[in-house]
Amino acid sequence: MFSKSKINEPGPKQADTTTATPASSPAPTSSSASTGASDYSKPAAPKAKPPASLLSSDLHITGNVKTTGDIQVEGTVEGDIRAHLLTIGESATIKGEITADDVVINGRIVGRVRGLKVRLTSTARVEGDIIHKTIAIESGAHFEGSVQRQDDPLSPGKAAKAQAAPTAAAPATAQG
Repeated sequence: MFSKSKINEPGPKQADTTTATPASSPAPTSSSASTGASDYSKPAAPKAKPPASLLSSDLHITGNVKTTGDIQVEGTVEGDIRAHLLTIGESATIKGEITADDVVINGRIVGRVRGLKVRLTSTARVEGDIIHKTIAIESGAHFEGSVQRQDDPLSPGKAAKAQAAPTAAAPATAQG
């Protein structure tokens, strides 16, 4: 990671300096082959993952939250949440459906959880069904509901097919 940041950081600084110079002269702009290398370094910068959005403990949201990025919730959300990586803090309470690629639950959730990877830590309290591809439940976690394994848990259309066999997965949840 350090090599990428070293490559990306000097690139924009040089590009900013050279961008000011070629803007006054059209000749360097026409040689797009030499500037093509700097164009490749520019898309690399947006690929750098932004930090997770933090919803602090004093924040209360009524409504749905949707992002393609990461969210860390410490407050209260009454509504559905859709994210890439969702971390529920110990002081957080979510009342609604959660859908994320990765879900780490430290706090309280009342509602359905859908995730490719779902992790309930020892401080987690979940009241609702969990639809997952992989799941980890730490000792001490509180969970009331059913667990359903699906290859594609993020698509809600397949839930009706999997509801025929929740009893087969339910005994495995008694560990927590």
